[in-house]
Amino acid sequence: MTARPAGRPLVPAYLSTGGVARPSRPHLERLSVLARTGQSVPPGLPAAELALLDALEGGSLAVVEAAALLGLPVSALCVLAAGLADRDLIHTRAPIPPADRFDPDLLKRVADGLRALKHA
Repeated sequence: MTARPAGRPLVPAYLSTGGVARPSRPHLERLSVLARTGQSVPPGLPAAELALLDALEGGSLAVVEAAALLGLPVSALCVLAAGLADRDLIHTRAPIPPADRFDPDLLKRVADGLRALKHA
């Protein structure tokens, strides 16, 4: 008997999504934020969806973070997240647009100015 190659999942990703190939919510992106709604978990959820809900128990996660925690491709996690969002078990939020993010150079200049005031 040969050993399983390292890093290759035991169960293919398409089986974790129940064979669904595309998410029902196409707006989910790699940096979309997922959070639980607080609804009680219905019986009979697939193991992969339960694992995602468990991962979100501690707080919000980006799609890529949740995919890394569960060892799934981002595309498979988007399918799982869309299914849970359709059943109102999780909230999804679009990522912050680049124009609304902080300018790291501006933050560095402010910090440098504050340090200069402190030592003056």
